[in-house]
Amino acid sequence: MLLTPLLTAGLETALNRLLYREPSMKAARLRLAGKILRIRLQELDTPLTLIFSERQADVVGEWAGEADCTVSTRLGVLMKLRDRQQLSPLMRQGELIVDGDLQVVQQLVALLDMAEWEPADLLAPYIGDIAAQGLSQSVWKGAQLFRSALVRRQGHLSEVLTEEWKLAPAPLEIVWFNEEVDALARELDRLDARINAMETKP
Repeated sequence: MLLTPLLTAGLETALNRLLYREPSMKAARLRLAGKILRIRLQELDTPLTLIFSERQADVVGEWAGEADCTVSTRLGVLMKLRDRQQLSPLMRQGELIVDGDLQVVQQLVALLDMAEWEPADLLAPYIGDIAAQGLSQSVWKGAQLFRSALVRRQGHLSEVLTEEWKLAPAPLEIVWFNEEVDALARELDRLDARINAMETKP
C-alpha cells in the first residue's frame, strides 16, 4: 500500500515535466483536457487514475468517479507506448486492453511520442545541469555495458549448452535431424503405396 502513493507522485511529476513543459505541445494537451484515464496494471492491486487538465495531469490511486477510458495491461507493455506505432500491434496481440474512449489513449500516446525523453532535463532542476548530464551519461554507459555483457553471457551459455554439456542440439544437428525425418517420411509414403498396390492386385 505504501508503494502506491510513491508511484502516483513519481508518475505525476514525470508526466507534468514531460507533457506540460513545452509550449509547442499545448494544442495536443488541450485535446486531453477534462479527460480521465484509468490504468489497471497486473503488478498493482489498485488502478492508477490520470486526470488531465489544461495546466497539469493529476495521478491518483483512489478515484470513485467514472473514467472516460480504462486500460488494462502490464508495466512492461506500458513502457512501449512511448512509440505511437506500438499502440495498434499491442492491442491486436491482447497485451493492451482498452475499454471506453480509445481517443484518450491515442491522444496520450501521441503526446508521449512528441515529448523529448532526456533524463538530464528531468534531473536538472533537482541536482543542477552539469551533475544531471554527468549522471545520465554514466547511467547510459552502464546500461550499454550491462547489455553487451548480457549478450556475451547468452553467447557463452549457448556454447556451453550445445558444445560442452550437449543439452541442446547444435544448429547443424537440427538441420540433419529434420532432413532424416523428411527422408523417413518419404520412405514410409513409398512403403504405404507399395502395400496399397499389392492389396489391390487380384
